[in-house]
Amino acid sequence: MPVVVLSARATSDDMIEALDAGADDYVTKPFDMGELLARLRAATRRPRSGPETEAVIRTDAFTLDLALRTLTRDGDQVRLTPTEWHLVEILARAGGRVVSQRALLDELRGPGVPSQSHYLRVYVAQLRRKLEPDPSAPRYVLTEPGVGYRLVV
Repeated sequence: MPVVVLSARATSDDMIEALDAGADDYVTKPFDMGELLARLRAATRRPRSGPETEAVIRTDAFTLDLALRTLTRDGDQVRLTPTEWHLVEILARAGGRVVSQRALLDELRGPGVPSQSHYLRVYVAQLRRKLEPDPSAPRYVLTEPGVGYRLVV
């Protein structure tokens, strides 16, 4: 998501700090509303770099469109729960890298919740039933024993 900083601080050091921290644009007060809206339109038009750009994942078994939040399997749309969507999105954005059980649980249930990996096993099993041709022999959502999970496409 693009970040446009609106600030009363107009020194170049403040601008440089915000842009180096990841902001896409920096607008100082007072500003013209037309200019702000044009900058917002421009920021949302720019292509983003990084793993977010790969919004469609195609495999032999399914097509996952993260931007549209759709999963199609054998030409039919499959419904995922909000938790399943969040899980598959985290795994997809990891780009094939292993995501630890702790990191997944923190994202799915919150950082203050005690680590209870049995919840994660249930979520992954539900997701596999919807993604995998044979959930008992997963090809796409793989377990890295003692570490976490990865999405392989």
